[in-house]
Amino acid sequence: MVLDFSSNADYIWALLPEILLAIWAMGVLLAGVFTEDNDSDAPGDATTLGWLSLLGLLVVAAANGWVYGAVEGDGSPMIAMDGFRFFANWLLLAGAALTILLSFPYLTRQRLQIGEFYALVLLATLGMMFMASARNLILLFLAIETMSVAAYVLTAFNRRDRKASEAGLKYFLLGAFSSAFLLYGIALVYGGTGTVNLQEIGEAVARGGAFSPLVLGGMALLAIGFAFKVAAVPFHMWTPDVYEGAPTPATAFMSAAVKAASFIAFVRVFMEAFPALHDTWYPVVWWLAALTMIIPNLIALTQTNVKRMLAYSSVAHGGYLLVALAAANHMAMGALLFYLLIYSIMNIGALAVVMVVANHDEEALDLEDYAGFGWKQPVLATAFTVFLLSLAGFPGTAGFMAKIFILQGAVESQLWTLAIILALVTVLSYYYYLRVAWYMWMRPGSSEERHVRVWAPIPMRAGIVGVAALLIFLGIFPGGLLDGALDAVQGLAAGVPAAELVSGLPDSP
Repeated sequence: MVLDFSSNADYIWALLPEILLAIWAMGVLLAGVFTEDNDSDAPGDATTLGWLSLLGLLVVAAANGWVYGAVEGDGSPMIAMDGFRFFANWLLLAGAALTILLSFPYLTRQRLQIGEFYALVLLATLGMMFMASARNLILLFLAIETMSVAAYVLTAFNRRDRKASEAGLKYFLLGAFSSAFLLYGIALVYGGTGTVNLQEIGEAVARGGAFSPLVLGGMALLAIGFAFKVAAVPFHMWTPDVYEGAPTPATAFMSAAVKAASFIAFVRVFMEAFPALHDTWYPVVWWLAALTMIIPNLIALTQTNVKRMLAYSSVAHGGYLLVALAAANHMAMGALLFYLLIYSIMNIGALAVVMVVANHDEEALDLEDYAGFGWKQPVLATAFTVFLLSLAGFPGTAGFMAKIFILQGAVESQLWTLAIILALVTVLSYYYYLRVAWYMWMRPGSSEERHVRVWAPIPMRAGIVGVAALLIFLGIFPGGLLDGALDAVQGLAAGVPAAELVSGLPDSP
């Protein structure tokens, strides 16, 4: 099917997954109004609305697969119809589905407004999908704000928790500040090129038809805005406090899906609009990658709060992904998509076990609280160990293969220093990941009763075990998923000057 975007009907077909998701989110919100009872615990309602939300995500995923074969006609449409968008959509839908599946008991225990929570997750996912498809900077900004507003509310969703309210306020204030950078950057790029279409901006810059000072200034402001969204050092200050204070399901969603969407938008904008200026923005991304790999890993070594440790871990993983953006070749872009999917599922899985250990509360989050968990809950502890090993990049797990592919992309562009830093900090990270596993398996619990009666319903246990098994499987057989990611980014790095990718950039900023 070829879509001609001069026809409004073709825009509707191109946006079919997003349209279905928006309608379903409204339906879940309305269903929550008629099913929730705020005066009593209602686990049945959480399960019903949760499965309804998951069904909607399945329908949207099927629609995404149906539209997958469509190609763009002539012109420069606002909506991309490429493999990068469709692969990213499945990645984001998977992150949202895992978040919903693993949040059933938490929402019930905390007596939160279930319909509103799931509707916000779906609406945030809607914004993310538009971020993956937008080839127009104004549409991209609206998509980012749709995602961000939902994420702000999810952060402060538990109004009875002062830490959640504080985290939501911090996230909102700093998020609004970063949005100002993005919007002003868009204005400068428009002033320098006369368009907000990414392809047209790239063509104007490549042929020298752009006003350089405005474009460079706009590109710099866009980089700052995206650096905040992906929590790159030194724009990461909000991350530990927000991730620690937010309800754990919201933390899982933000650390995985929100981060993935931000990276996807970052990559599309810089690889489609500014490939001719790669030698200009490469040094900035180089330093962002180096600092974001080193500093969070060092800070994580000192953390005794597991949720806060995983927050710094999330920042560090952003540094590994920035290495792929700095490399800017076909292998690196495919590795970035592969890494985003693997990171999303293993991080959500790890935080699901954190929810179980904390008994779906925000209290038992210290290392000492994990003592004895391995022998009292061996299945969940084994799955958590797999998640930790995969996050660390241990051989035999999908996390290891994801880092290998990132390193391969870096080596192809001769980024030797970044590759060495990535390898060294990966070894360093083993300490704080394996320390949690050591507490689970080697330290006796403070009480015989602790961890015996943890509440983890069968869907949650099945999701945790299934994700752990998938990480092992992809650690042994990663080829199929990698091939799909490489096909999805076909042509994305084509705009970067070939000489740079063949001879390799000098590995210095």
